[in-house]
Amino acid sequence: MAQVVETTGKTVAEALASAVKQLGCTENDVDYEVLEAPSKGFLGLFGVKPAKIKVTQKEMAAEAAPAVTVEDVKVDNSSAADVPVESAEKVEPAEPTVPVEEQLARAEKFLREVFEAMNIEVTWKQSEAEDGVVFNLEGENLGILIGKHGQTLDSLQYLVNLAANRGVAEGRVRIIIDIEGYRARREETLMRLAGHLAEKACRIGEEVHLEPMNRHERKIIHMALQDNRRVSTYSAGDEPRRYVVIVPRRRRSRRRDYEVQERYNED
Repeated sequence: MAQVVETTGKTVAEALASAVKQLGCTENDVDYEVLEAPSKGFLGLFGVKPAKIKVTQKEMAAEAAPAVTVEDVKVDNSSAADVPVESAEKVEPAEPTVPVEEQLARAEKFLREVFEAMNIEVTWKQSEAEDGVVFNLEGENLGILIGKHGQTLDSLQYLVNLAANRGVAEGRVRIIIDIEGYRARREETLMRLAGHLAEKACRIGEEVHLEPMNRHERKIIHMALQDNRRVSTYSAGDEPRRYVVIVPRRRRSRRRDYEVQERYNED
């Protein structure tokens, strides 16, 4: 009776090699069907899928084949290589150091591929900053790349850094993606917001909770109020819904609220 197995591998050839080892035969003694072709996923970063095949040992081979050990099997991968499917990208071992120029070139290549896929024209200028290298993007109608409060821009920045530092163990470069000075404007907005909400917290004598923010924006709020002696700040909640709390140093007395309410009830 013919034996049937299903195997997976980074490529069809690798999956086929695994199958013939399990069956104890050679590639010429089996037929196989590609169930799932391998995929690189999105730009080779996410959604990588292995090849999955169904291998059936030919009946005559199953009856006549002697016991074969794994060491005796020699697999010819040439026929499997002819299958018109895209192989999954190999995972490269981490390199001790990669020149900064090469990491920046990876980032530029990634950006070009993204913008080409989106069918938009974008140019950029590089500049050095204290905390990394800034790519300031320029073009028309780039609001789609910013998103609400810069969430899309932050996601793009994360992916660019992932692509630039892939396989790098030491000396990773930090890349900051900006769009026509958006991050500076956003920082100014957050600093003004921090001042207004600090005044509100002092006026009402109660904590004020800000909307959820990423780590960088929470740091801006903390830094904006660190010298304000009338309030203190701390972060609460879990990512990605973590937020800043502004606490007035002089809280409104609950006893006073109770007395006011009592007088109101008596009236």
